[in-house]
Amino acid sequence: MLILPNRLVRSASSAAAAIGVTAALFVADAAHVAGAQGRLEAEYTASLAGITIGHGNWVIEISDDRFTAAARGGTAGILRFFSQGHGTSASHGKLNGGQLVPAVFVSTITREHKVDDVHLVFAGGDVKETVDPPLGSNPLRIPVTEADRHNVLDPMTSTLDAVGGSGDPVSPEACGHNVSVFDGRMRFDLRSEFKRMDVVKAQKGYHGPVVVCAVYFTPIAGYVPDRFAIKYLAGLRDAEVWMAPISGTRVLVPFRFSLPTPVGTGVLQATQFVTVARPSRAAVNVKTQ
Repeated sequence: MLILPNRLVRSASSAAAAIGVTAALFVADAAHVAGAQGRLEAEYTASLAGITIGHGNWVIEISDDRFTAAARGGTAGILRFFSQGHGTSASHGKLNGGQLVPAVFVSTITREHKVDDVHLVFAGGDVKETVDPPLGSNPLRIPVTEADRHNVLDPMTSTLDAVGGSGDPVSPEACGHNVSVFDGRMRFDLRSEFKRMDVVKAQKGYHGPVVVCAVYFTPIAGYVPDRFAIKYLAGLRDAEVWMAPISGTRVLVPFRFSLPTPVGTGVLQATQFVTVARPSRAAVNVKTQ
C-alpha cells in the first residue's frame, strides 16, 4: 500500500504508483468481458533502488456479471522515502454491458499510530456516499465539487483493465485510455499510452506476454497544488505498468509497476501470479440442459 506524508498525497501516490496493494490504471471498453470467469491470486514485492522494502498480495474474482478485488500490504510501499504504513483495500461491483461498474470501495491505512478509513458507495458510476476522516482546513486546496463525483472509478477498480473486442486482449489496445478516479478525498485522471510488448515469468504462475503502458497522472480536485508529491507525480514521464491477463477473461491487471523517485527507481513486481479460468454459468447451464 502506498503511503505518503498526508491524506491528500496518499491519494496521488496510490493513483500513480500502485495497485490495490497499490492503485490505479485504466478501464477500457469491454464489450466481451461478460460470459467469462477467472480468478487471480498474486503476491508482490516492493523495492526501492534495488532494496526490498515490503510485500503485498492481491486476490481478484471475475464472474459472469460481478467482480471482487482485495489487497493487503504490510509495507511502506514504493514511495517509502515519504512515510511508512500498511493497509488493506477492497472493491466489488458488477459487469454491466461489459463495463466494470464499482458498487463499494473500502480502504484502511495504518500509519504512525493513526488509522485512515475510506468507504465509498457508488450508483451508476457516481459516488453517492463517502465515509472518511475530514481533511484539515487549507485555503489553497482545490475543492471537490459534486461534478467531480460523477462518472468516476475507485482506485482499485481502476486497476482492472477490461479490454474490448474479440482478439488477444494482451495487445496495444489495452493502453491509450483516460480514466477518472475518485478516492474519497481527491479527484484525478490517469492516462495511459502504449510503449511496447514484452514477456514476463513469475517465480510461480504466469509466464507469457504483457503489454507495457506509460502512465501519466493529472490532479483535478481535492489537492493542494504546492505539495511536493503532487508536483512530482504530475511531472513524471517515465512511469510504466506491465499488464498481464486473468485467465478466462478479457481483464488485464498490473504485473509490474515502476517509476523514478528522488532516491532511486521504485518497483512493484509480481513474484506469484497464479490465475485460473473457470467456465461461465451460462456455459454450465448449456451443458446440463
